[in-house]
Amino acid sequence: MRTSLSNTCCAWLLTGTIVGLPQLAQAQDKKLVLRVADQFPLTHFMPRYAIKPWMEQVTKATNGMVQFEHYPAEQLGKAKDLLSLAQTGVADVVLFAPSYASDKMPLTAAFELPGLFEDSCQGTLTHWKISREGGIMAEKEYGPNGVRVMFSAVYPPYQLVSAKRKIETPKDMEGMKLRILGGAMDITMRKLKAVGVKMPSTDAFEAMSRGTLDGAIFSYGVTANYNIPAKYATVGAGFGSAAAVFLISENRWKQLPDNVRKAMMDAGEMATRSVCAGMDKEEASDGEKLKQRGVTMVRWSAADKKYIDDVTASVASEWAAGMDARGKPGSEVLKAVLNARGGR
Repeated sequence: MRTSLSNTCCAWLLTGTIVGLPQLAQAQDKKLVLRVADQFPLTHFMPRYAIKPWMEQVTKATNGMVQFEHYPAEQLGKAKDLLSLAQTGVADVVLFAPSYASDKMPLTAAFELPGLFEDSCQGTLTHWKISREGGIMAEKEYGPNGVRVMFSAVYPPYQLVSAKRKIETPKDMEGMKLRILGGAMDITMRKLKAVGVKMPSTDAFEAMSRGTLDGAIFSYGVTANYNIPAKYATVGAGFGSAAAVFLISENRWKQLPDNVRKAMMDAGEMATRSVCAGMDKEEASDGEKLKQRGVTMVRWSAADKKYIDDVTASVASEWAAGMDARGKPGSEVLKAVLNARGGR
């Protein structure tokens, strides 16, 4: 069942009559009801720290003019289809993982590269800097897809989660079938002689339960929230991460009144900082939850970590070169990421 921040029906409304957005822009005192869609249950940190606060702040900043119908947990469509829901107008705003559409959004995979970020906030605020209007990701990645970023979220560094196999050293990864997001993470897995299987996080539980996968590259938060059937998980390894973006179509954006646009971007700044702080806070507690469920937390030796660093040292340059060869500005984006990650 959907959740609602409004008692009105799921449409653009003006005194009970459906009208077009240009009319709404001329009547800013009327109710504007927007559909928001995402893949997560309401208990997930993304709705709690970002989506719900964003909606509430926009409604407050517009004195109740903007209200929302919220469809969590894939109620309007599967995780991989949320981008198209925004582009086609089925939803007005969506939370989307660009790695699910790597053919359309390949450059966001820069945030899958190993060793770039120490925590969620470093990755999230880096992404936010270069994804807002005028940033390289806005111009080269999201704009060409007809969407605009309302807020950013980059997960804490991902760990190796194993369903059954012991992972006492990196060598134990060899031959394991592991859930990954996309191309950059696939390069990392191949370097470590594992087999990367691209799959939405929502499908990992069933795949690992059935033995189709040996494990996954996940954060503790995702592992705990999705009840992933894990027996082992690494500590501090850092196999890259993943970005999620809260998107609105450019067509919808252009039709909104100026005060609504400002409210959305102001709320986006708040939500970006809120969600990364929340994820960083909960990553430690989620690690403790996994321990309590009987998951063995594996901390590899300094020599093992050096081995991983040495083996994956060329992943970033290989990814960037691969993008360049496809006519995408991979090297330019990687440089922008490295330049932006220093400050907050």
